Amino acid sequence: MARRHPLFIAFATVLGLWVLRPAAASEPADQLKAAVDQVIKILEDPSLKASGKGEARREAIRRATDGLFDWEETARQSLGPHWRQRTDVERRQFVALFRELLERTYLSKIELYSGEKITYGGDSVDGDMATVRTVMLTKKQQEVPIDYRMIRRGNRWLVYDVAVEGVSLVSNYRGQFNDIIRTASYPALVKKMEAKIAEIKP
Repeated sequence: MARRHPLFIAFATVLGLWVLRPAAASEPADQLKAAVDQVIKILEDPSLKASGKGEARREAIRRATDGLFDWEETARQSLGPHWRQRTDVERRQFVALFRELLERTYLSKIELYSGEKITYGGDSVDGDMATVRTVMLTKKQQEVPIDYRMIRRGNRWLVYDVAVEGVSLVSNYRGQFNDIIRTASYPALVKKMEAKIAEIKP
């Protein structure tokens, strides 16, 4: 990932909080907002703020966001052309690893929240693809644009990429993964991901 305050990325990856709803929103924006509302309730739940409840709170957030992210699409685009070379078993393994890496890296950082606001901007829908644009206002009154890229799966719109100030999470990981595979191998990438996951405390 590009160097960025971890709270920015946490907000981006875990939907963003306190999104102010526009007068009229598209279907993708409505579904995003519904998931955000669930996360807000979890973070405001007094029973989950007590000492020792961190893992229970993060698990609740995982459940709330599970139906909003297309983990396979995120993994597929992050692996880029190397996805086509993988077997079905390897693809399932990669999706599971990448999801766990993202969750362990970012979900805990959401606890750094200290009142930043995210307002809804415009959105665009083009067939089965959509972009929902938001802006986060920091404590220093700096505006940070955060775009959620979504794909239609049946009657659901799922997030597959997030861009903070125009920097795509998927593109960043694609570059890293491609470098490792080209200079080493795909199995080397898997080992690096497993090692990184083991480093991060659950």
